Amino acid sequence: MIERIVIIDNVDPVTFYGVNNCNMLLLRNLYPKLRMAARGSIIKVIGEEEETAEFESKVKELEQYCVKYNNLTEEVILDVVKGDGAKEMKKDDVIIYGINGKPISGRTQNQQLLVETFQKNDLTFALGPAGTGKTYIAIALAVRALKNREVRKIILSRPAVEAGEKLGFLPGDMKDKIDPYLQPLYDALEDMIPAMKLKEYMETKVIQIAPLAFMRGRTLNDAVIVLDEAQNTTIHQIKMFLTRMGMNAKMIITGDVTQIDLPRSTTSGLMHALRVLRDVKGIGKVEFGKKDIVRHPLVQRIVEAYEKFDKDANEEADMQTELS
Repeated sequence: MIERIVIIDNVDPVTFYGVNNCNMLLLRNLYPKLRMAARGSIIKVIGEEEETAEFESKVKELEQYCVKYNNLTEEVILDVVKGDGAKEMKKDDVIIYGINGKPISGRTQNQQLLVETFQKNDLTFALGPAGTGKTYIAIALAVRALKNREVRKIILSRPAVEAGEKLGFLPGDMKDKIDPYLQPLYDALEDMIPAMKLKEYMETKVIQIAPLAFMRGRTLNDAVIVLDEAQNTTIHQIKMFLTRMGMNAKMIITGDVTQIDLPRSTTSGLMHALRVLRDVKGIGKVEFGKKDIVRHPLVQRIVEAYEKFDKDANEEADMQTELS
């Protein structure tokens, strides 16, 4: 009899063990001659050497499946232990599998184009109105690169520009004041990575979420870096951000040039960067439109109504200028 320690440190233990440890109970029933105890990411198993070695091999196969699909079912466990192997989930154009195995993929032509453009370029601009999924797909691509060990970390950033509410009036310390600006990034990650694993990534700084101002002075290597709401950067801020790119790094910059919250006298860094970099090789650009909006159908109608209002207002202003 020997004791073997199996470590499942690449996966969220809660997802692996199942609700009320149902997956571990099934493994105990499938290996009745083994004594096993699981705590956190460590499984201790006692039994004959050959059977404990087989158990470790099967657990590692289950771990790989769980990492890929964020899910582990009784059917998969039975297939793996019987030696049939886990059946691959068939789904075209899947970027990653989110919580409970939910497939995340490009749902529109431009979302799929963003996936392809990201693969071909180290710097990609994703431009378009609210609700087109540009930020969500960008974060999914970053999570996939991390899971595939193509990079060692993910860095997500946003400019903390005040849109009607002053930072000083928000309660709490600096983190409490800044976090509301970054909440959309947290929301996307919580859809894609199990809670305990996400907490571990955040604590070990494998995933970092920070305001744009915190990027100054850093060189970002082996990372996917996403800058969201880039239309609210100044010229100096976006130049600073772009020059943070290190070796084996990819950047995705998202923005909506129709929703600039900067003072009227300040030029949007995103619009300036697009002009300056338009002829630079190795930079991709994907432009989303109203047809890419994947939120509630009313969102598309709201966007169209605002566009019409702005167009009518501009035409009226032009007429007033001509008359004067």
